[in-house]
Amino acid sequence: MSNERMSGAEIVIKSLVDQGVDVIFGYPGGAVLPIYDALFKQNSIRHILVRHEQAAVHSAEGYARSTGKVGVVLVTSGPGATNAVTGLTDALMDSVPVVCLTGQVPTHLIGNDAFQECDTTGITRPCTKHNYLVKDGDKLARTIHEAFYVAASGRPGPVVVDIPKDVQFAEADYEPPHGRGHVSYRPQVDPDGDKVERAVALIAEAKRPIFYIGGGCINSGPRACALVTELIRRTGFPATMTLMGLGTFPASDKQSLGMLGMHGTYEANLAMHHCDVMINIGARFDDRVTGRLDAFAPNSTKIHIDIDPSSINKNVIVDLPVVGDVERVVERILARWTERNIVPDQPALDKWWHRIDQWRAVDCLKFTQSDEAAIKPQYAIKRLYELTKDRDTYISTEVGQHQMWAAQFYHFDKPFHWLTSGGLGTMGYGLPSAVGVQVAHPDSLVIDIAGEASILMNIQELSTIAQYRLPVKVFIINNEYMGMVRQWQELLHGSRYSESYSAGLPDFVKLAESFGATGLRATKPNEVDDVIAQMLAADGPVIVDMVVSKEENCFPMIPGGAAHNEILLGPNGQAEQEASEQGMVLV
Repeated sequence: MSNERMSGAEIVIKSLVDQGVDVIFGYPGGAVLPIYDALFKQNSIRHILVRHEQAAVHSAEGYARSTGKVGVVLVTSGPGATNAVTGLTDALMDSVPVVCLTGQVPTHLIGNDAFQECDTTGITRPCTKHNYLVKDGDKLARTIHEAFYVAASGRPGPVVVDIPKDVQFAEADYEPPHGRGHVSYRPQVDPDGDKVERAVALIAEAKRPIFYIGGGCINSGPRACALVTELIRRTGFPATMTLMGLGTFPASDKQSLGMLGMHGTYEANLAMHHCDVMINIGARFDDRVTGRLDAFAPNSTKIHIDIDPSSINKNVIVDLPVVGDVERVVERILARWTERNIVPDQPALDKWWHRIDQWRAVDCLKFTQSDEAAIKPQYAIKRLYELTKDRDTYISTEVGQHQMWAAQFYHFDKPFHWLTSGGLGTMGYGLPSAVGVQVAHPDSLVIDIAGEASILMNIQELSTIAQYRLPVKVFIINNEYMGMVRQWQELLHGSRYSESYSAGLPDFVKLAESFGATGLRATKPNEVDDVIAQMLAADGPVIVDMVVSKEENCFPMIPGGAAHNEILLGPNGQAEQEASEQGMVLV
């Protein structure tokens, strides 16, 4: 059967349809008008018009991370492509599958400094998993299909396809997807059997074990998360999660120690410091987790399960690397565990849990909220969790203190419901990400927990929310500061608050109303529940201005370059330091 012949723009649309795409996030411009014209003539794909190209990528990220599908972006040449760079870098750092289609000037003008021309493939090479410049229309369909394969296979990531305008006009053959993957890119998904055996043996012999769960578990899919949960429960071992891994294992489970790392829990960090066997599943040993490398889990045997071989021994030298997809690896570990009828060393495990329970008793997230004082940000987020936990709730965040408080106080019992910028730490991520999530899950509750500084980074997306009548809720933790910057300035720079105070803030209630949304404000603790109830009762979009205490700090905190046992518990922290733990500091 001969291939169908059509214009390059039509090939783009047909390729997307054949890849199962139902929505794209974009912003038109001269270099992509043929594609937008082809979009106009079809009804298979919905287009969401954002107000900034960075927001288009973040929206595609939110869509991808909440569905497990590939997010799709369409932007024009020049500034359209360069505006997308922050989102692409964010997706690369957090392993989010995105295909970004960019327009380009006609091929004969490339290199001539034409209007809205830039070297898109050169600019995006360091911030994408792969990119393409398509100069031949007969290769266009094959390239787009390949881009989807590359974005979603192995360790996921963003892929750019740069399409000159003349290629969009020219007729060419359409080549349907063949489903055979790629000749030279075939990530290893099945683990080495001998290494699985060694991993099982090490896990079985552990006396002070800990599971260290990362975002790779979620990227592997819902079955992978279920298998990881089963393995943790079968062993009876404690588990801690990275910021990106939250939701893989239920936060409410007694075996969960909460989040690990710079603002992780006391019990998670000390368990990591004192463990004898660490089972890292789908985490990349980020510096916010490891702290000082030469003091990271210093006496442990380290197992690292990851689909990305370049992540193995990149930051931390491990004893047993297991390359493969999390689902396949954990499935085989469970099978061998069952076949060998392994029973862990229960007396040693009981002793280990007793020690962990002593660390838990410190209650590192404790705070005091009086009726007379200002609203504590921890209290606001805790009440938000209590009042929304029984709904199908998706939480996105911006970046800063509110992000860490959300990770600490909003507990996730299932994957794909937590959307945050981890690796790049992109302020302005949360609102457009919430747009993508709400588009993907129109009947679910989607809340962006924001800071008053971060929300202003992409505040224009309130217009997108208004246009598509998306019932996104924005929950602003408003302390009038760039809170995390202010906290570091207080602790490390002598309280010299250089340019971290947010003067000139808008009235967020009036701002909401100007976009046709509902605006609410709470200034006292006894108003919090009522405002949250009003937010939940509203059918459309809502902005909540939660006015909180201005100088509250986020604890626990491991200072940059410190070890896990050098954790700061904050002004109210109470802990009996073990003789073996040196450097424990109580502010």
